[in-house]
Amino acid sequence: MTEPDRVGLLEGLRSTPSRRYLSDTPIPDDVLWELLDAAVRGPSGGNRQQWGWVVVTDAGAKERIAVHYREGWEAAYGVRRDELLDPARDGAAEGLSPSSFRATEHLAGHLAQAPVLVVPVLRNAAGSTDKRLGASIYGAVQNLLLAARAYGIGGVLTSFHLTGEAEIDELLGLPADATTMGLVPLGYPARGRWSLPHRRPVAEVVHWGRWGEVRHGSSGR
Repeated sequence: MTEPDRVGLLEGLRSTPSRRYLSDTPIPDDVLWELLDAAVRGPSGGNRQQWGWVVVTDAGAKERIAVHYREGWEAAYGVRRDELLDPARDGAAEGLSPSSFRATEHLAGHLAQAPVLVVPVLRNAAGSTDKRLGASIYGAVQNLLLAARAYGIGGVLTSFHLTGEAEIDELLGLPADATTMGLVPLGYPARGRWSLPHRRPVAEVVHWGRWGEVRHGSSGR
């Protein structure tokens, strides 16, 4: 098995951006197993672990998911292509920048080429309106992406496939009480680099004790 890169914990946390330009190079089964093992070590409320992880590698199944994904992408962002690719928005600090749009558009057009699609699923969640629902699995999804980083594998948590949620649930054979909590395409990056994502400074978004009370940290971040 390929040995993981000994990336420092804080370095990995700070330099694991979403990767959407993915090659079709296969991910070895033993490496994929390591990533999933890391995922299930993530937090689970009450240690109930009401999750499941559907791994999709079949080309036909990936393409069927990709059809719905492209529909969702088009409805949400594709129709705003001219607006979001306006050169005046280059370097935009917030929202989908032109470069981010192009990367997201690329994934929408090439989702089926990613060697692996991982679908995180929660049991007893179908039809839920509990806004805290994601707390039961999204920490584990981040574990999956950080473990992938250690093996030089990129990915992103996304959800444009939900335009065809019922069809995808049937395709994946999900129990009636289960719901997908996202979609994680994984693959070795075809372009781009591991880098510090652009974010607003900590001092602008952290409130100390109560909203509006701020404090400037010593790190300068």
